[in-house]
Amino acid sequence: QVQLVESGGGLVQAGGSLRLSCAAYGLPFSNYAMAWFWQAPGKERDIVAAISRSGGSTYYTDSVKGRFTISRDDAKNIIYLQMNSLKPEDTAVYYCAARLSFDINYAGAREDEYRYWGQGTQVTVSS
Repeated sequence: QVQLVESGGGLVQAGGSLRLSCAAYGLPFSNYAMAWFWQAPGKERDIVAAISRSGGSTYYTDSVKGRFTISRDDAKNIIYLQMNSLKPEDTAVYYCAARLSFDINYAGAREDEYRYWGQGTQVTVSS
């Protein structure tokens, strides 16, 4: 059974940092591209960042470029999202997602590409 378990969310002041983690169970992790999505209250879920199987390709939504960094550790079956210079508009539930990928260098950004999802972790940034 595939499970994606997020952790690391919480309350932080604007300008602060958080690191989210997503541990993957029950899948051959190195065969999967991974991503973080977010969903703010009243809004649709949308891509934050994605990383290819190889780790060599990444995608970031424009609003987080230069502030967030996605990475993966295939030895531990974990992906991370390092979030710096946080803003109140980053407040959302953050979801981890996985997609089987035959292209080791493709980091997909579409929600419908991802088959497996975590339960989400809340990030709240106060002003």
